[in-house]
Amino acid sequence: MNIHEYQAKALLRSYGAPVSDGRVVLKAEEAKTAAGEMDGPLWVVKAQIHAGGRGKGKFKEADAGEKGGVRLARSVEEAAEEAKKMLGRTLVTHQTGPAGKQVNRIYIEDGSGITRELYLAILVDRATSRISFVCSTEGGMDIEEVAAHTPEKILSFSVDPATGYQAFHGRRIAFSLGLTGPAMKQCVGLMGILYKAFVEKDMEMLEVNPLIITDKGDLKVLDAKVSFDGNALYRHPDIQALKDESEEDPKELAAQKFDLNYVALDGEIGCMVNGAGLAMATMDIIKLYGAEPANFLDVGGGATKEKVTEAFKIITSDPNVKGILVNIFGGIMRCDVIAEGVLAAVKEVGLKVPLVVRLEGTNVDLGKDIIRNSGLNVIAGDNLADAAQKIVKAVKG
Repeated sequence: MNIHEYQAKALLRSYGAPVSDGRVVLKAEEAKTAAGEMDGPLWVVKAQIHAGGRGKGKFKEADAGEKGGVRLARSVEEAAEEAKKMLGRTLVTHQTGPAGKQVNRIYIEDGSGITRELYLAILVDRATSRISFVCSTEGGMDIEEVAAHTPEKILSFSVDPATGYQAFHGRRIAFSLGLTGPAMKQCVGLMGILYKAFVEKDMEMLEVNPLIITDKGDLKVLDAKVSFDGNALYRHPDIQALKDESEEDPKELAAQKFDLNYVALDGEIGCMVNGAGLAMATMDIIKLYGAEPANFLDVGGGATKEKVTEAFKIITSDPNVKGILVNIFGGIMRCDVIAEGVLAAVKEVGLKVPLVVRLEGTNVDLGKDIIRNSGLNVIAGDNLADAAQKIVKAVKG
């Protein structure tokens, strides 16, 4: 689960991290009042979307202006005007894709005097099963270029869970970033604050880009991106309350309500499979035969007829889907239950695209009989390769 920058900063502030004073704006008429509550003389006006690259982004609408999603203002009135230009407009960045994302929230904060921009991240290293720090002297909007072309400028190391964060970790980061004097001491303390927040709130990633040294020589968290482990959210109702559903794919939201594992993709063949491994294999074989999967959808081992029906509805609600492949290996899941669910969904929502069904396992003959006798135009797949070839052929014409 992702949250907005202003939410991440409020969370880090509660742990004692140094962040700028700021206000969130949801309506254009609130912008002037929000900006007036800060001292200035410089205000930063930031579009709040779940995507990076906002500063270099472009708005689709001409009336939003030529500037990106992060703008400077030198008066309360100018800050309010910039906020009004961005609210309700569509911001396109390298992470949103060409469709962009609508800006429904604006964050106005005090400007900061910057002498250096640094990069810092804390994440879960899947290779070592440990929490890792990543830092670089090259912070700012071009960190991806640094990683691609000068990786030697990036330091990464893991923290032993037996000891947790220790002061020497902070000193190692400080030395790597070239910090001296008060900034080094602040770095040791700040790294401890961020590590504690990361662990206690079950974060998956905490990125501070940039981490700055101000014109007064102090460290400050100027931007923050935070994501959380979805499997741990039941322990954090305060974090769950921060979820902005307008930033989520409606299909993924619908899947969550029925405990379906669904991820939208960019392809044209919708997939409904039971089991994550089988779902991955199904997507791979679709690509092997020349097409692209439109989604990952695992209905689980104990899905009911109702869940299967809802899964089918979610797939067919995607306008990019030109064909559907149902691939079920019946272990705990019975093939007749899947067949009944698919037919119920087809009768309810209609079938406007080719549908290939491959069943194998528990009650497979009964499941095939149900589909064969349905009178519906459903193509049977003898095995996974056969089913994939048939749906690709049907979609490609």
